[in-house]
Parts: sequence; C-alpha cells; structure tokens
Amino acid sequence: MALLATACNGTHAEEEGSSSDAAVQVKTLILQKGQLDNVLRLPGEIKPFQFADLYAKLNSYVKQVNVDLGSQVSTGQVLATLEAPEMNSQLLTAQSRLHTREAIYQASKATYNRMLKTSKVPGTISPNDLEMAQAKMSADSAEWLAAKSAWQEVQQMINYLVIRAPFSGVISQRNVHPGAYVGPGGKGGDLPMFRLEEQAKLRLSVAVPESYTDDLQAAGDVRFTVKSLPGDTFTAHVARVAGSLDTRLRTETLEMDINNKDKKLLPGMYAEAQLPLPGQKDVYVVPKSALVSNSEQVFVIKIDSNKAKWVPVKRGNEYNGMVEVFGSLADNDVLVKNASDEIREGAALQAVKEKE
Repeated sequence: MALLATACNGTHAEEEGSSSDAAVQVKTLILQKGQLDNVLRLPGEIKPFQFADLYAKLNSYVKQVNVDLGSQVSTGQVLATLEAPEMNSQLLTAQSRLHTREAIYQASKATYNRMLKTSKVPGTISPNDLEMAQAKMSADSAEWLAAKSAWQEVQQMINYLVIRAPFSGVISQRNVHPGAYVGPGGKGGDLPMFRLEEQAKLRLSVAVPESYTDDLQAAGDVRFTVKSLPGDTFTAHVARVAGSLDTRLRTETLEMDINNKDKKLLPGMYAEAQLPLPGQKDVYVVPKSALVSNSEQVFVIKIDSNKAKWVPVKRGNEYNGMVEVFGSLADNDVLVKNASDEIREGAALQAVKEKE
C-alpha cells in the first residue's frame, strides 16, 4: 500500500508539472514601421460664395420691381426702380446754379483777359486793378467748380434710385413691392430690399479643433456629405485657412470652395466633412488588439525566446482598428496579436497560424 501511494503521488506531480509548463497559444505579428493616415470627421456649414443685402440709399417709393424670389440675375441687371420727386427739383436747382456760376466765371475771365491785354500799353491799367481782376476770376472759377460738384452729387444720388445687381446670382429674399416706402428713414428700413447670393460657387466652412490645426495646413481635397442627399459624396478643395483661433471655441476656420453649377447644394445646408490627417512616417503601427491597457501601464507583449515580455509603450493616433505605438521596439520584433494582461510576464508562448 505504501508503494502504491508513492506511485500515485508521483503520477499526480507529473500531471501538474506538465500542465503548468504548457505554452500559451497566441497569434503573432511581425513589427514593421509604417504610416497611419487618419480621417477627421467634422460638421460644416455650406454658405454662398458671396452675398449682398441690397438697401435703398434714399428715402423714396418703389416704382417698379423687375425680379422675384428665386430669380437668376446677372451683373448690372436692374432689380428695381425707385422714385423721389424732390430729387428732380434738387437736380434742376443744382443745374441752374451751375449755369449761373459758369456764366459769371466766363465774364470775369473775359474781363481779366481784356485788362491783361490793355496793360501791355504803359499807363493804361494799374497793377492793382489787374491783380483784383485776376483774383475775382479765380474766385468765380472756384464757385463754378463747387456748383459743378454739387450738380454731380445730385446726379449720382438720382442714379441710386436704380437698384442693380452687383454680381451674378440668385435672389434669395425679396421684401418690397411697388408703392412701398423705402430708405434709411423708412418703416422697415432694417430689412434689405433684396438679398443676392452667388450659388454657382459655394463655400464649405468647418471649425477645426486646436489640436488638429497643424495637421491640416497641407490639406487638399476634402470629401463631404449632406443629410438631404444621403447617397451622394461631394468633393471640395481647401482654399483658405483663418490663421488664428476663435477665442470662444478655440477652433480655426477652414474654408473650401465648391463647384455647384448643377445647383444640387444650397446655402445653409449642414455637411459632414471628412478631413484627411496624414500620420507620422516611419512609426510602428499595430492592431488595437495587440495593445494592453490596465490601471498601471500600457504595453505590448513581445515574444523573446518563446517567453512573454511586457514592453511599455505610449499610444499615438488611432484609426480603423490600428494604433501608433512608441517604445523600446525594433523592426521584425514578434508581438502577440491577441494580447491581454492574463498572459503573464515570462509565460511560455507558442505561435499559431491564423485561419485564412
């Protein structure tokens, strides 16, 4: 019985030793340097490339409106005609004064020229009289130029009674009708007569957080989508960078130009922009499954002489299931692909092939 008990104990010891020395089967990867490109998704707003709110400069009445909401107009096209009867009276007054001052100037000029010609005969005209005639001619000339300027000013003000399109675009607001009283002092003067927007070309404005501003300096084409057209993806080219941060949001505005000749997009739409973020070159990139994080450290498990070795690392950018790691690593190191903190330091490991 003593011999039998000794034999049984020996058998159990051998089984326990073999189970403790069994290698853990793991999936592996060969560490190589690469570049992890990322895509930053940010909300954006589509705006007209340029827009203008058109107001009446003079207190006047709307005589005729030539466009309506949604009208496509070209540069210089007449949008509306206003009328201000008192301006015609001011124009006639300015024109009459202009003619009067011109006649006075021409008379004093003729007088001076005759006296100058006569003064060539000694003793006929005193130098003082000649100087006074020249001074009067100069004063009359200044009065004539002032009257001419006043007439041109009134003429220019009358030109403001014709509202023209400053650029080609679409009328997106119309707030007046014939007979309405408009102008700086008119009721409802805070509203524009028209709002003109250029929509054949649009702007996509995106607020980029401060932490990503350096990565977007060399950004080129950006893909974006809008909720109203879920099946379409559009492309815009980065044209302008603000160069400073918004003090409230700590963001930098990025603007892209959109070719919108087909008019599928409208100003005011919200978009989701996909901004490419080129990663650092020649860094180690591993699957997220190879990275282990616990309360003490972040590490990967390296296979060294078929033993597990924990290597502390720092985490970098992440994208699409991959992550940058920085630590005491080298090319062609063999890492555990399906790592976990259950694989203890120094544990025996056995690499297994993944099923294709």
